Amino acid sequence: MKNLLSHINSPIDLRKLPKAALPQVAKELREFIIDIVSVKEGHLGASLGVVDLTIALHYVFDTPNDLLVWDVGHQAYGHKILTERKDVFHTNRRKNGISGFPKRTESEYDTFGVGHSSTAISAALGMAIASKLQQDFTKQHIAVVGDASIASGMAFEAMNHAGVTDTNVLIILNDNAIGIDPSVGALKLYLTNVKKGTQKQDNIFEALNFNYSGPIDGHDIFAVVAELERLKTVQGPKFLHVITTKGKGLRKAEEDQVKYHAPGKFDKHTGELKPKDTAHLPPKFQDVFGYTIVELAQENEKIVGITPAMPTGSSLKFMMEAIPDRAFDVGIAEQHAVTLAAGMATQGLIPFCNVYSTFLQRAYDQVIHDVALQNLPVIFCLDRAGLVGEDGATHHGVFDLAYLRCIPNLIIFAPFDEIALRNILYTAQLGLEHPIAIRYPRGRGSVVDWKQPFEPIAIGKGRCLKAGTKIAVLSVGHIGNMAKTLIDEMDLSNEIGLYDMQFVKPLDETLLHTIFNQYESIVTLENGVIKGGFGSAIAEFSTKNNYINTLHLRGIPDVFVEHGTVAELHDECGISEDALKKLIVSLLH
Repeated sequence: MKNLLSHINSPIDLRKLPKAALPQVAKELREFIIDIVSVKEGHLGASLGVVDLTIALHYVFDTPNDLLVWDVGHQAYGHKILTERKDVFHTNRRKNGISGFPKRTESEYDTFGVGHSSTAISAALGMAIASKLQQDFTKQHIAVVGDASIASGMAFEAMNHAGVTDTNVLIILNDNAIGIDPSVGALKLYLTNVKKGTQKQDNIFEALNFNYSGPIDGHDIFAVVAELERLKTVQGPKFLHVITTKGKGLRKAEEDQVKYHAPGKFDKHTGELKPKDTAHLPPKFQDVFGYTIVELAQENEKIVGITPAMPTGSSLKFMMEAIPDRAFDVGIAEQHAVTLAAGMATQGLIPFCNVYSTFLQRAYDQVIHDVALQNLPVIFCLDRAGLVGEDGATHHGVFDLAYLRCIPNLIIFAPFDEIALRNILYTAQLGLEHPIAIRYPRGRGSVVDWKQPFEPIAIGKGRCLKAGTKIAVLSVGHIGNMAKTLIDEMDLSNEIGLYDMQFVKPLDETLLHTIFNQYESIVTLENGVIKGGFGSAIAEFSTKNNYINTLHLRGIPDVFVEHGTVAELHDECGISEDALKKLIVSLLH
C-alpha cells in the first residue's frame, strides 16, 4: 500500500482522499511524529492522542478559512505536519526552526498563538463574535481544549459568556484525564462519571446553554468525522465531548503518560527511553526544592505545599507522596493557588506556593492584592526562571524580577547554587515579616554535594565572592556561576571583583556603597529582562546616590526571545561566557 502522508502537504490534499483512507493517514501520521520526536525530542504523548481528531478536523472543516484554535499547543504536532510544515518538522523547537507551539507568524493555519492553557475558548469566541459583526455567518470557529485546561477559571469565564451568545463556536473537549500530570478536581470526577454513564446530575455543559454531544470515541475516526459534519449544520454554541488516550499508538507512552509527555530521546520501535548516566551530575533545582520541602515539613507541621498542575515538573510530588494531606495540586488555576496560599497564611500556616515563573504571570493581581497588600508571608518558589530553551517565548521565565520588583512588601531572592536554595527555603519557614519570591532556573545546578546542614540567610545581604580593583561584576542567581568560572580563568583577574547580590529586593545598599566607591566600572548580570530587572535596580541605586561609575547592564534584551538551546539563547542575548569575557576584556583595555 502506497504511503499517503508523503502526498499530503496541506489540508486540501487531505480532503481529496476518500474517508476510507483516513485510518491509514492516522497510522502514518503517528509513525511520522514518533520517528522525528524520538530523535529530536519534544512533546509526544499529547500529539499522539489527538491524531485522529486532528485529521478529522482538517478533513471536515475548511481550514484555514474556518478558524481552528488549539489550547496550550502541546498537541498540535499533527496539525503542523498536515498544514504545510511536514518537510520542516524536523526543525521543531530548534533555533531558527518551527516553534513547538502554534504561532500566528509561522502559518495562516495557526490562528492564535498559545503556550499557556485555557485561552482557546476565549480566543475562538472572540473570532466568532468578529465574524458575526462582519456578517459572516458561514465561518466555523473551533476550540480544542483538554480536560485539564477546561477546569481553569479562564475557560469557565469564556464558556459563561459563549453560552449566552448565538455565535457559531464549537468547543471540543479532548478528554484523556491527564494534562502533564493526571487531572484533578471535581470537574475531573464529573467527566469520569460521564464516561462511565453514572453521572446522575444535569449535564453541566447543557446547563451553560451549549448544544452538547458525546462522549464519543476520539480514536474512531469515522465517528468523529460524522459528528463534526453534523455539527457544521448546527447553529449557536456547541460542545463536543471526545474521549482519547494520551500517547495513543506507542505502548510505552500509553502506559506512562506523565513520563512520555516530553520524554526526551527514545527508541522509536520499542518506546524505551535512551539511558542517561546522571549519577555523577549535580541535582536539578526542582529536586532540591522537592526534597528540601519534605525535609522541612517533616519537622515543621505548619508547612504546606501548593502547585497549579505541576507536581512532577516542580517536584512537589515528593511531598504529595510523603505528606499527602499537606500538599495540594489545585489544577491549572494559578490565581486560585496564590489566593489559597494567602488564605492559609492568615491562619498561621506556612505556604510554599510553587509555580513556574512564566505561569505566575497569570496570577499577578493575586500576588499584589491578596498577598503583598496584606503583607502575608507566602513563600513563592518560582521554577523555570530565566531562559528555558526549546519551549520558547511562551515559557521563558524572564519577566519575574521586573514584574515583582515594583511590588511593595515583597522580598526577591535568586540562589547562586543548590545550597543557597536549600538555605533560603529553611530561612523562609523560620518566619518572615514579608512574602518572598525565590526564583531558580530549569535544569541542573553546580554542586554535587548539595545536602549540607541548614544555615540561615540574612535577608537583604549580598556576598563578595572575589575582590578586585577596576571592574565589579554584580550577578544575581545561578548565572553567577558562569561569571565565577570565567573570572577565575582570566588573566588580570585580580582587577575583577565578583559579587553574588542574592537579593534583588531589598538590595544590600551597604555592600553597594562599598562597591561603587571601590570600582570604576560596574557590570550587572542577570537571566531576566534588563528593563525593570536587577540591573535597573542597580542603576536606580546609582542615580539616587549620585554615583558616576560606568554601568553595563547585561540580561535579556527588550524582545521576545524565541526557541533554541539555552546555550544558543544565552549567546544571542549577550549573557554567555564568551560575551561576558569580551565585555570585561574591552573594559580592562
